[in-house]
Parts: sequence; structure tokens; C-alpha cells
Amino acid sequence: MRLEFTRAALRDLRGIPTKDAESIAGNLATIAEGAFGSHPQAKPLQGMRGWYRLRRGDWRAIYRIDARAGVVMVQAIKHRREVYR
Repeated sequence: MRLEFTRAALRDLRGIPTKDAESIAGNLATIAEGAFGSHPQAKPLQGMRGWYRLRRGDWRAIYRIDARAGVVMVQAIKHRREVYR
């Protein structure tokens, strides 16, 4: 699957510490390679079919999987205190 970022997600990624940004980007790339496999840091969001969150320390990446289009679309990457609002 392809990995795509919204403009907001790219802006969010540039705004976090480099070490965390590299780790999140690497984890998202791994998820895109095997979107329906088992990923320990990724969990589905409750009440939102097809939406998931990736956890890296205090940072969360919110993404959705569109199997028809073959895309993992990252919507936001924010601190845990901000992301679910």
C-alpha cells in the first residue's frame, strides 16, 4: 500500500522532535507495507471503522486504511494531550 500524508500531518511531523519524527515515519512505512498485519503500537480507534492510531511515546499518529485505493492516509500527528480533541 502507498503511504500518504495530509498537509496538516506533514506540518505536524515537521513540528515534533527529530528522533520521534523519524521513528513515527518508519513505523508508518512498516504499517503501509503490511497494513493488515499485526503492529504492536497501532490500535483501531473505537467507534471509527477503518481509523487507527500509532503510538510513539507521547506522540500519536492518526491514520486510516483505504483498502480499495491501496492507501494508508495519515491525517494527524500530535501530542497525546491534543490529538483526540
